[in-house]
Amino acid sequence: DRWQVADAPNDALLAFNSGQFTGRGPWGWMVRNGVEVQPPGRGPLAPAVTQDTAGRMHFVAAEAIDSVRAAGGVQFAIQSYPAVLLGDGEIPEPLRTPGQGVDLQHRDARLGLCELRSGEWLTMLSRFETLGGVLEMLPYGPTTPEMAAIAGGLGCVHAVLLDGGMSGQMLLRDTDGTTTPWAGLRKVPAGVLLTPR
Repeated sequence: DRWQVADAPNDALLAFNSGQFTGRGPWGWMVRNGVEVQPPGRGPLAPAVTQDTAGRMHFVAAEAIDSVRAAGGVQFAIQSYPAVLLGDGEIPEPLRTPGQGVDLQHRDARLGLCELRSGEWLTMLSRFETLGGVLEMLPYGPTTPEMAAIAGGLGCVHAVLLDGGMSGQMLLRDTDGTTTPWAGLRKVPAGVLLTPR
């Protein structure tokens, strides 16, 4: 099955596509309603974002995923890469030095998820808007290091990029029910929904 924000149910307050994917489907760790749907992927800048049974969200570094899995209590989880901020807003070394596996020059539309210093969470979507929105769908935007700087400037302490480019999409529903969608150019293997408790 393929998903897009237009598929989000009417009670979704926020919807966006999840992490990277392969030809077969979503990449990396996925937990849905307490059931592990897919085991973790492996990579140094591939953290997970989880929600526990109490509804609290957590940023889980790649090297800590196995211990979090073993401890249990994960209600939802997604995994993606690359992490652009680690610890207290630290930009990872592969984003500061060329030749370490991350393309530092490529510009693209970006979608990211971050934890703020306050403990709140923020979803970020970059879109290239000019000529009255005519070029809004153009997959052009910040580099990965620039996205790290944007996340840091917004007060994020941990941040990871989700699948951007042609896949990047988000829907926001206001308290009066008004929706603002930013559609992607293609359907994706998985999405994330925030619904009222």
